Amino acid sequence: MTTTAPAADPTTDDLDVPSVTARHFALAVLALAMGGFAIGTTEFVTMGLLPQIAGGVDVSIPAGGHVISAYAVGVVVGAPVLAFLGARLPRRALLVALMAAFVVGNGISALATSYEQLVLARFAAGLPHGAYFGVASLVAASLARPSRKGRAVSQVMLGLSIANVIGVPAATVLGQALGWRAAYWAVAVLGLVTMAMVAWFVPSVPGDAEASGRRELGAFRVPQVWLTLLAGAVGFGGMFAVYSYIAPVVADVAGLGEGSVPVYLLSFGLGMVVGTWLAGVMADWSIFRSLLIGGAGMALALLGFWLAAPHGWAALPMVFLITTLGSVLVVNLQLRLMDVAGDAQTLGAAMNHASLNIANALGAWLGGVVIAAGWGLRAPALVGVVLSLAGIAILLVSARLHVRRATSHVH
Repeated sequence: MTTTAPAADPTTDDLDVPSVTARHFALAVLALAMGGFAIGTTEFVTMGLLPQIAGGVDVSIPAGGHVISAYAVGVVVGAPVLAFLGARLPRRALLVALMAAFVVGNGISALATSYEQLVLARFAAGLPHGAYFGVASLVAASLARPSRKGRAVSQVMLGLSIANVIGVPAATVLGQALGWRAAYWAVAVLGLVTMAMVAWFVPSVPGDAEASGRRELGAFRVPQVWLTLLAGAVGFGGMFAVYSYIAPVVADVAGLGEGSVPVYLLSFGLGMVVGTWLAGVMADWSIFRSLLIGGAGMALALLGFWLAAPHGWAALPMVFLITTLGSVLVVNLQLRLMDVAGDAQTLGAAMNHASLNIANALGAWLGGVVIAAGWGLRAPALVGVVLSLAGIAILLVSARLHVRRATSHVH
């Protein structure tokens, strides 16, 4: 396995994985994707129910926003820690355990009686997020034929995308009708369903018996790992710079009113679904070129959004393109980390979602900075362009480093 080639196809470790039929493979991937659906629903439903949640624990909406941040911090902390601790465990059992922790975190969220309890519960609910996606991606790739590993990983990630089209709106409606706690209970039930499906449909896949804490942490000594994480944390921040402020842009800049916001959010979700599917096809062609295309295309779409925003519905196709190309970036970042992390695949694969949650925070924060500076509600889109181009620059540095290292080995 290479640890540096930027354009290499991802590989998994040489696991003694049982062969599976096409039907059993589809059921296994469906079970893994169900976990992504549950995680995606809980990650974003808090945004849709923020006024109700803030009122329920008697805080202001800005203070309630820290509930969202607590989940993101949980993802960033939990991804390396749980991947580090679980690298040697059988992967099916580890997935079930991660989902069990997810169920507990969401159950405690539903039971929280104070703001402080809710913040801690959301932090706990976020802990399994990154490790689950990392391990599920490794399992899916190990079960697939070598030529279809990229598509297998993208199918797991598709659960997260579909959550934004179906799960989040449904849970939001449920929370509005029965109280915000009902949304978290519903997510906990989805977690239980995932546990049953993984235990039933996913074949037994051994952990890495040779994994050690020292070897897993060795991933952080690989420059390509840091460059890939940095490319995700910076480059993907462009999408969140726009997503975080889409409601006021649609209502005030485009002049469409608040009733049009759900249509734009639906376009975001549909773009994620299409982009995640497309990412798998592109990954089986070239991971690194897919990253460059995704980053450059997202920069152009963000610029198009800035230009089209004052013209009503003209910005809607740009929203779709932003998330389509952004999803190409996300899936291929996942695959690249699985490749460049070398023997520390569990930790490398899990760190992608930690990186993306940093992108979430960075994009939203910089977008808020330019709005507060008086540059207007469209300004975050230009911030997004800059972040996307910066992500491409980091990837090009990664490619240059690989070429230089390969040349030095030849000589």
